[in-house]
Amino acid sequence: MSGGVDSSTSAALLKEQDFDITGVFMRLVKSKKFRKAEKEARTIAKYLHIPFLVFDFHKEFQKKIIDYFLKEYKKGRTPNPCIRCNQQIKFGLFLDKALELKSDYLATGHYARKQETRNKKQETNYKLLKSKDKLKDQSYFLWTMNQRKLKRLLFPVGNYTKTETRKLAKKFGIAKLIKSESEDICFIENSFGQFIKKHLSLKPGPILDVDGNKIGQHFGLSLYTIGQRKNIRIPGPKPYYVLKIDFKRNALIVSQNEKDLYQKELIVQKANWISGEEPNFPIKVLAKIRYGHKGGRAIVDKYGRNIRVRFLKTQRAITPGQSVVFYKENEVLGGGVIK
Repeated sequence: MSGGVDSSTSAALLKEQDFDITGVFMRLVKSKKFRKAEKEARTIAKYLHIPFLVFDFHKEFQKKIIDYFLKEYKKGRTPNPCIRCNQQIKFGLFLDKALELKSDYLATGHYARKQETRNKKQETNYKLLKSKDKLKDQSYFLWTMNQRKLKRLLFPVGNYTKTETRKLAKKFGIAKLIKSESEDICFIENSFGQFIKKHLSLKPGPILDVDGNKIGQHFGLSLYTIGQRKNIRIPGPKPYYVLKIDFKRNALIVSQNEKDLYQKELIVQKANWISGEEPNFPIKVLAKIRYGHKGGRAIVDKYGRNIRVRFLKTQRAITPGQSVVFYKENEVLGGGVIK
């Protein structure tokens, strides 16, 4: 329970369905924001008449999520900390602790669904599906799940839209108690730029055009990402876009031609298949290269020890460090990190 509407309504729904539930708040960061959210989650649990626990993971969160996030930016990649948090913390440490306490399931406020099926050997298998609300769907963030974890997970609001969830919160009488709303990167208090400047030593360097001409100076490569248009600060009639981050030369490569950002292929490392088995390659999928991306039709195949994704149409700003997630209609087949 984060204190937000999704996890709070999930708790209320499960209680209504006669589950024996305990609300848990994860203490991840020592900040005023987290102390406020913890207080609100505790208030909601009290209102629902359910036990309330706090799991303090702030040391593990620092090491596994924040330090990783900064390390990736230092290397010129753009990581997704929410995906890693789901893998390492929520459905890693938290799930393990829940099972130690003899819980049958771990429920969260994610907008996703799971479906129980049978495989060819008549063994129980679990599929991860998109939520009913296609705009709020969070299945993209869950590509690291496996059969062992999915078996133990519940997504109570996955069969509702966000609007319906808010109505349910009013029905259960908890809407008036909910003040917080979940944020994308929970550990960044102010702006991304301020966070990076505080934690990384930034080295200014040249901004180069595609022909290698110096046209400006950047403020430190970790402040930029592929496809970025803002804060490049080069005067001219047309905007510049970040095309490449060259750490060897400490150079930022930019272009005024947005078409230069479009590519057809990418290489994936650390691929995970939710079924537990690699598919028979090649396979046709809808591949999403970032959260909010509509996805593009693609063919996925082996590429040495990695995976190659070839899109039927070019895609804008394929970014190393981000995740690519593979869908077959509503089902999440798996995903990996863009190399």
